[in-house]
Amino acid sequence: MKTLFSLVSRHCKLYFKDKGVFLPSLIAPLILLFLFIAFLGNVYRDSIRSVLGAFSALVSDGFIEGVAAGWLISSLLAVSAVTIAFSANVVMVQDKADGQAKDIFVSPVPRAIVSVSYFVSTFLVTSLICLVAIAGGFVYIAIAGWHLTFADVLLCILDTLLLVLFGTSLSSIVCHFLHSQGGIAAVETTVSAAYGFLCGAYMPLGNLTAWLRNALMFLPGTYGTGLLHEHLMGAAIESAADSGVPSELIAGMKEGFDCNLSFFGTAVPAWASYLVLLCSIFLLVGIYVLLCTVKFRKKGNVQTR
Repeated sequence: MKTLFSLVSRHCKLYFKDKGVFLPSLIAPLILLFLFIAFLGNVYRDSIRSVLGAFSALVSDGFIEGVAAGWLISSLLAVSAVTIAFSANVVMVQDKADGQAKDIFVSPVPRAIVSVSYFVSTFLVTSLICLVAIAGGFVYIAIAGWHLTFADVLLCILDTLLLVLFGTSLSSIVCHFLHSQGGIAAVETTVSAAYGFLCGAYMPLGNLTAWLRNALMFLPGTYGTGLLHEHLMGAAIESAADSGVPSELIAGMKEGFDCNLSFFGTAVPAWASYLVLLCSIFLLVGIYVLLCTVKFRKKGNVQTR
């Protein structure tokens, strides 16, 4: 356990020491939040008003701002939890590129401990940055219009940590095959550009074509994004009932903004979303363990010969 702690500490220190990698990762969520507010904020506000139709005159500006803020922050966290994990895994790739990994593996430290240390350090670094993003997001929601309950706050943190674990598992598998800084840079760019669209963070799934919407429901990240939408927007949308907005319209808003997901027309309850997310995490962790086991056995056979 002491060896694992030492390796995790070493990986984290290397990541935070490299300001060229750490600082962009830290401020990336805040920059993304600013871009969301500056360029998409009005789009979401107009969408909310159009959904409400004639009932938009009944709700306050605080309601509109609260719902829009919930969408912006939930989308930000859904994307950051996965994309930052790829950035945090740069230490693993850097060690292989510099030859440090060979020195570590020939040491008396069990190879399984080394692989676990990379995984744990990536999870810790990504979690820390995402917690900073959560804090900044809550401040923005409080300014825009706070409707969250204490349970919503806790569930938001839980959702984010589960997505961080999902992102850590996925990035560990991908980075297992990378051996250069150019490779990880290309992967980071691709994931940052595409993941937000693939998980339904940048626009509601209802705005997509039916076949694409159904296809995205097979991706675990979509369910994590839906949970964040529900826990950061659900209470704000339901508060419209106090202004006289019909319950049918409120239910339609929750479905239209992906608070309530459906799989080929069948409603997906929250427990099912958590189950999908947890099963995908266990599957990805199992694949990562299998890849490391096969790699170590091959190297062991080569050394024996």
